[in-house]
Amino acid sequence: MQDAPAEEEPEVAPAQLAENAQGKEDGKDEKRVWRIRTVPTSLIKFHAFQKGRGQPEANLKKTRERNESLEGRCGLGCMVIPCCQRLNNIYCFMIFYCLLVTSQGIVFGLIDLSIDTFQKAYHLSNVENLLLSLTYDISSCLIVVFISYYGGKGNIPRWITFSSFLVGFGSLLFAFPYFSDGNYQSSINIEDICQEMKTSKICKKSSSFSTKYIASFILGQTVQGIAGMPLYILGVVFIGNSVATHSAGIYIGLIESSVVLGYSLSYVIVALLIKGTENSTFAFSGEDTDGDQRWMQKWWIYFGLVSLIAWSTLIPLSCFPHSIRGTAKIKAEKRKQPNPFKLKIKDQEFGTSLKDLFSTIWVLLKSPLFICLALTKASESLVYIGTSEFLPIYIENQFILTHSTATKIAGFVLLPGGALGQLLGGIIASMLHMSCKALMRFVMVTSVISLIFFGFVIFVHCDPVPLAGINEDYDGTGHLGNLTAPCNSHCKCSSSFYSAVCGRDNIAYFSPCFAGCTQSKTFNYHKAYYNCSCIQEGLTTSDDQGDFIDARPGTCDTKCYKLPLFVAFIFSTILFSIFSRIPSTLTILRIVPDNQRSLALGLTYVILRIFGTIPGPILFRTAGDTSCIFRVTEYCGNKGNCWIYNKLKMAYLMVGICSICKLITIFFTAIAFCLYKCLSEENNDTLHIPVKNLKVKRKGKN
Repeated sequence: MQDAPAEEEPEVAPAQLAENAQGKEDGKDEKRVWRIRTVPTSLIKFHAFQKGRGQPEANLKKTRERNESLEGRCGLGCMVIPCCQRLNNIYCFMIFYCLLVTSQGIVFGLIDLSIDTFQKAYHLSNVENLLLSLTYDISSCLIVVFISYYGGKGNIPRWITFSSFLVGFGSLLFAFPYFSDGNYQSSINIEDICQEMKTSKICKKSSSFSTKYIASFILGQTVQGIAGMPLYILGVVFIGNSVATHSAGIYIGLIESSVVLGYSLSYVIVALLIKGTENSTFAFSGEDTDGDQRWMQKWWIYFGLVSLIAWSTLIPLSCFPHSIRGTAKIKAEKRKQPNPFKLKIKDQEFGTSLKDLFSTIWVLLKSPLFICLALTKASESLVYIGTSEFLPIYIENQFILTHSTATKIAGFVLLPGGALGQLLGGIIASMLHMSCKALMRFVMVTSVISLIFFGFVIFVHCDPVPLAGINEDYDGTGHLGNLTAPCNSHCKCSSSFYSAVCGRDNIAYFSPCFAGCTQSKTFNYHKAYYNCSCIQEGLTTSDDQGDFIDARPGTCDTKCYKLPLFVAFIFSTILFSIFSRIPSTLTILRIVPDNQRSLALGLTYVILRIFGTIPGPILFRTAGDTSCIFRVTEYCGNKGNCWIYNKLKMAYLMVGICSICKLITIFFTAIAFCLYKCLSEENNDTLHIPVKNLKVKRKGKN
């Protein structure tokens, strides 16, 4: 082993030694005069900025490198705090940064839960529902290019501090309608049993609360969209510049996992707030209106709590300098490494004008390598967004579960799978010291594995339950597709309220009314129905009072026990699918020059939104609508909900769309791999990114 060739960097080592020696001397000088040079340094920087506006473009590169070499001290404004200097490192920054990102993740979860509850209470139209859920994506997509370009040239910790304020302020906007209005719930009075003379429904909508809710949530989503751009674009660039190349994956994985962790915590926080029922499609009873108002009023407390968490990071984040300790050395080492993409565009320097902005955008958009990688991230996001949108409905209908149970199972699959996948993806990329080509291979391999698991998922489904009026014809007295039959025609039942019951004949009925039940009793919080005119067969059981029970709430048991197998397959699918998210981000950060990283991530975000997160919910909701076989035609003037789905068609649609997205990921990643390989060969295959700090290794002598 002594004769093994050693890695030497003869041109780098002397410069590095001189740089280290100069750094030590500068450090001694700084320790002597830091108290008196804080304000003058700020003034000098401002004066240099004013002078730099008129300097020729040829000097921009020298100015940038000189500014990057200045590592500031922790302090609040012009005040330097001596005891805080030991906190001037990436580890302390990550603590406050991840806390802020987690708080916004909690906001995202609270928003989704609140919108879901509001939609059920007020039966929003599809346009209103999409407007509430997509405002964040649209607002962030409109401003991300400007924030990523100009923010990348400024003080990134200050931008993140600004995001901290906006996250807290936006959370308060969500709390406003709950805090300011006392009338929350639409009141609906309905009796679920068969009665010849009754009022089927009364719609009394609270227009004031509905208007305040929609306006506040649209404004709040817009503020959160603006706040998220410095967090997820500039923050990633700042961390990438502050750590070694092969350590960035772990830090970015922690950031992405923090968002998922916050989203998961939101479900824990409001677990006692959400008033669950056996089936989410039950109508709200007028008798429970006061109780519903009391628990709805508690929403503002949780939004306010998130505001305090976000604002608690304001002062700590504002104390970090433009570049934390050790950044200059790391940047200098990275700049010495050849980059085929960087050499291709000759590392062009651009100013701060709009012309320079569009010129930089054009430079990136002309690169097919960058476009392919951005489309890869878009297709991956489409898979995750789609499964998040469609999986609860799929589990609920495929395995005959209540909405609350199906949502919990989907959360247990998506949230841990997403967090673990992103964290492990970053750790694997960092621990194996993957190059760009290795990262792209990793993306293709994990995508193929997840595609295989998707193929297994389609074979895990249950047989449909007999449902009177849908796939059963009331023992020959009714017609398929019509819930009304001679046995319940006198009941004047409404199909606007789905409250399934299982008869003693092992046939499910849309509601007790459609089963012809005229009486109901409640024993130990369990309801039972009697004298059901549509149920004539089956074994009879009696209650404590000796009366024979004809039906019980809930859908009939399908005797299907494939749910654990389905959860295992879909969890594995999500895990391997999410593996590729961090490697894709790392590849984009490595193929672009340092001064264009933030804009590259910003353009990637725009492409991701346009082709991923914005059309994703629309696409999967459309797929769900096409598999619907029974829908309420109208509810209080709005389009009704879909109650019954074609299970097999739903399975094929979900697996088919996700599989197509994975094939698109593999296709564009393969193209990017070939393009990168060609660029590397053009530069004599000299691309090499160091794993550790550059050191001179001498050959051992015998």
